[in-house]
Amino acid sequence: MPHPAASSTPSAGPDPSATSSVAAAQHRLVDVPGGRIHLVEQGSGPLVLLVHGFPESWFSWRHQLPALAAAGFRAVAIDVRGYGRSAKPQAVEAYRMLAHVADNVGVVRVLGEETATIVGHDWGSPIAANSALLRPDVFTAVGLLSVPYSPRGGTRPTDAFAAIGGPDEFYISYFQQPGRAEAEIEPDVRGWLAGFYAGLSGDTVPSGDPTKLSLVPAGGRLSDHFVRHPLPAWLTEADLDFYAGEFERSGLTGGLNRYRNVDRDWDDLAAWDGAPVTQPALFIGGELDAPTLWMADAINNYPTTLPGLMSSHILEGCGHWMQQERPEEVNRLLLDWLKALPDAA
Repeated sequence: MPHPAASSTPSAGPDPSATSSVAAAQHRLVDVPGGRIHLVEQGSGPLVLLVHGFPESWFSWRHQLPALAAAGFRAVAIDVRGYGRSAKPQAVEAYRMLAHVADNVGVVRVLGEETATIVGHDWGSPIAANSALLRPDVFTAVGLLSVPYSPRGGTRPTDAFAAIGGPDEFYISYFQQPGRAEAEIEPDVRGWLAGFYAGLSGDTVPSGDPTKLSLVPAGGRLSDHFVRHPLPAWLTEADLDFYAGEFERSGLTGGLNRYRNVDRDWDDLAAWDGAPVTQPALFIGGELDAPTLWMADAINNYPTTLPGLMSSHILEGCGHWMQQERPEEVNRLLLDWLKALPDAA
């Protein structure tokens, strides 16, 4: 139940036909200091906060919510600020890492809890890692999917990204200028999402090169690397309709603004330069996942940067969308880890 001092408003939620696997889940709009957060909650027990990445929503955890609930956990998936029914501040700087950490703390408090395990995928992974780094009193364990933890380092991020790709442009550099990526995506949101999801999925990755979609041809668009083919096996037409409906309503700017804060984050986190995340941790990557491959050195550095790592897994043949591509396997790994935590039920 929500904390009695917190504001909580029921939300209608999406069409039930697209979310039958989470039919028992409760949709709520809650007020945190940074604004409104939409969350989807299922089960009771120790709190597990699930944080999605780009370009997704709470819906990317649709297979985990009922599994965690059935195993005795209180599973809560949020729409990150800028997505879905959550607040969408206009200022680019409103999407800095510190704001996302504050949102996560606010959600834990509004749910009447003192602590939580936090699990993130894609951008949700560094959001989860930094939540654990900055607020170890709240986030007592951290699970990272796809993007390995890499502490703040000595090079300004945009300088590092500018050096990647040779004649092509690294996708994070491409996303920096407000309006540029939006102009590519928003004329055909559904078509663009289909190409992006397929381009990073283990069963449809173009030319067997999972990193190809990380580079934008000089003077071109990210979608120039998209390949027309059927949807990935994990993504139904109804699933794609749900995602497209969310972004057609909200636009992509909120999600893209996360990328536009990488240098601001670097400044904000100067006091934590090189700092390890010490809580009990889990990492799951994909053999065909571009971030896992790009950041192999970060995984090798885990003995120093993630000393509380309890288990680490690279899923054979799996692409970027692992909790959707391999829900049963990811659920098993998550639950094995959650049940082994020191404060597990």
